[in-house]
Amino acid sequence: MSAPTVTRAITDTVSVTAGSLAAYRAAVRAMITGAPGADPASPVHAFVLCHGPAQRFIAGLAAASSEPPSVVHLAQEIRLRRPVPAAEPITVGIDLLAARREARGTRLVLRSTLAGGTGAPLSELATTVLLVGADAPEPFGDLPPAPAPKPGPGAGERVSVTHHLTTAMISRYAEVSGDHNPIHLDPEAAGRAGFPGVIAHGMSVLALACEEAIDRYAGGDPARVRGIGGRFSAPVLPGEPVEFGFQPDGEVIGFTVKSPRGVAVKAGFVELAAEGDFEGPAVREPGADFREPAVEGGASHA
Repeated sequence: MSAPTVTRAITDTVSVTAGSLAAYRAAVRAMITGAPGADPASPVHAFVLCHGPAQRFIAGLAAASSEPPSVVHLAQEIRLRRPVPAAEPITVGIDLLAARREARGTRLVLRSTLAGGTGAPLSELATTVLLVGADAPEPFGDLPPAPAPKPGPGAGERVSVTHHLTTAMISRYAEVSGDHNPIHLDPEAAGRAGFPGVIAHGMSVLALACEEAIDRYAGGDPARVRGIGGRFSAPVLPGEPVEFGFQPDGEVIGFTVKSPRGVAVKAGFVELAAEGDFEGPAVREPGADFREPAVEGGASHA
């Protein structure tokens, strides 16, 4: 059976207040000393606005599956042209780039786009998920590879910092992001999913890495972030030491995140624009420098 042609299935219009942008960034930065810069928008807020429509889209794709699947977030890339604005209508579009059947279920790659009130693009995202146990949708398209930046010959000195996430911080992140997946909030639900306890949101870990990079390499200016991405490979539990290691190389800051359970985020990167040049050359499309992520047992739920 040939796969049907899949076109954009979800288009939504959203807006966000300055207070909501600031609350999200404050929750992410709860463990970082020092106040954020004047711009309250986290570069990861683009994902927050896409999350609800993407969840509805995934539910629709999985509706034909014989059993309701669970969703595992494998990889994420965000490319930005300008920060998420406050009090401006934003159009969110979601479509399917590819679907592939695997032993554990069906792997999907979604493309999400955000456009401002004038129709000018704000950001584009590529999200890779595994629908565990799913036998739908039908295979479709070609999977783009997953992010894997490598330090070049001019790579600078590696820097690391350790944080300990708490259950209170995880609960606060669920509140400000709107992601109330019970594996982040309910120990029994987390146990049924195979985790030893509640786990941090993968995107909260990615957002914290981004904030550390902003403070260390972008002069505290989140508007300089043109891209961020990584592969989720192990859970992060509250109370455990989590090491964020950064390797600068010009405009690209590579990073990894490690917990006692293994590498939690692989092939992470934050790409910066030169100071004062955010509206410069067009950003690369998601997937341009990707390698396809393997399915790993500890991959994080978003």
